[in-house]
Amino acid sequence: MNDNLSPIDWAKRPLLKYADFSGRAPRSEYWWFFLVLCIVAIVVSIVEDLVGLGGMVMGIYGPISLLLLVGTIAPLLAVAVRRLHDTNRKGWWILLPLIPEGIAAYFLSGAMLEAKLGGEISDKTMASVGTGGLFGLLAIIGAIVVIVFLVLPGNRGDNQYGPDPFGAVAKA
Repeated sequence: MNDNLSPIDWAKRPLLKYADFSGRAPRSEYWWFFLVLCIVAIVVSIVEDLVGLGGMVMGIYGPISLLLLVGTIAPLLAVAVRRLHDTNRKGWWILLPLIPEGIAAYFLSGAMLEAKLGGEISDKTMASVGTGGLFGLLAIIGAIVVIVFLVLPGNRGDNQYGPDPFGAVAKA
């Protein structure tokens, strides 16, 4: 069925299914899209730096990079959720690294603010840094778990999220 698609065809599919979070996506669809997105982001970043636009937005992004990020976040999340569905997992797994990351940011930003305002580092500030670091480590572990799920082959045959993207015999 989908065996004869070229890498460019695979990379375009998530854009055609822009915000479709239902169904399944084989590894080829996710990873070709991710690769092309990384290459485009690197090229855009280099061009922005060459023309002096790099870091204009929040000191990190250039305006074109920000547009690329905003324009591709929905298809990237959608294809990741469909990819998780292909491994017979709920799409909510995509949030696994984000929850501890948010908690880490809370503790670390509070510690940084206290250190800037107070001028000296208290035991409470150090505890916040340690707690933030622990949750940061949990976020990294969560990201590794999600990446492993995205790399695993999909389930053969139909599952609760839809039919096998390759028909009866899965080859992805």
